[in-house]
Amino acid sequence: MERNFNKNELYPDCPIRNILNRISDKWSLLVLYTLNGHESMRFKDLSAELQDISQKMLVITLRTLETDGFVYRKVYAEVPPRVEYSLTERSRSLFPIINQLIGWAKEHMDEILLDRTKALSSPSGR
Repeated sequence: MERNFNKNELYPDCPIRNILNRISDKWSLLVLYTLNGHESMRFKDLSAELQDISQKMLVITLRTLETDGFVYRKVYAEVPPRVEYSLTERSRSLFPIINQLIGWAKEHMDEILLDRTKALSSPSGR
């Protein structure tokens, strides 16, 4: 249930490859984006907002984000135990970039989808 924590083997000192490898998977940005709308969230609330993520994958994603200092995990000494997740300052500093990416995607999504449709309908597939 562990993610691969190895650096990119071909370019171990390349920050772009290492950081993008970590946050550009299927779930990491969505988890960060969901947490950004809240001061903190419990696991079940995160799971409910990200309806199509499995519990196993959410656990793995949260652990990875916590390991890299993007997510803070707070455990309360209660019965039953309560765990809440929140963004760290590191991940908050990433949000201007994430918001620019979201804006860019919204601006160009229709064009990109049209290009995909054209490429798929052409005889050569391109």
